[in-house]
Amino acid sequence: MPNPFPGMNPYLESPELWRAVHNRLIVAIADFLTPQLLPKYLVDIEQRIYQISGEDVLLVGIPDVAVQRSPIPATSNTSNIAVIAPAMTALKVRVPAPVEFRETYLQVIEQETRKVVTVIEVLSPTNKRGKGREMYEEKRYKVFGSRSHLVEIDLLRSYKPLPVFGDDIDGSYRILVSRADSLLRDKGLKG
Repeated sequence: MPNPFPGMNPYLESPELWRAVHNRLIVAIADFLTPQLLPKYLVDIEQRIYQISGEDVLLVGIPDVAVQRSPIPATSNTSNIAVIAPAMTALKVRVPAPVEFRETYLQVIEQETRKVVTVIEVLSPTNKRGKGREMYEEKRYKVFGSRSHLVEIDLLRSYKPLPVFGDDIDGSYRILVSRADSLLRDKGLKG
């Protein structure tokens, strides 16, 4: 069945599917670029690992065991009668717990110098909210300050887009291409 939605299927953004979609996109981009860039450049799949906890990550869980003390009615006569407490119903609770995220991204490396010339990111929900957003923005600014280019692909309509100047464009999807030589020229440095 063809996709009934313009652009990307929004159901692919669900947490259950996004990790697989993200990883397949990274591999597909690497497979597409590699023959075009060889032999001068290598396309390398890298992975960043970080933990997020607190309000940014809430897991819904059902307890394995529920224990409740049932008051035994006081009686004057003692007997060998067992009292069965009414069945307990487990409650769903939200438990903040640290979660380890592993996200892949691409680096284009110049074979001769082994220097990273381009970083390619396909944004995930983790990159666009909470602590994960802060960590990604920090990485993003480091790339902006380096001699590497950045290609940032945002296919997620959920969450606030990452900041850019002159952002008066109304659109669901974004691709940012930041050329290091342009940034260095703007700073008065040679690329």
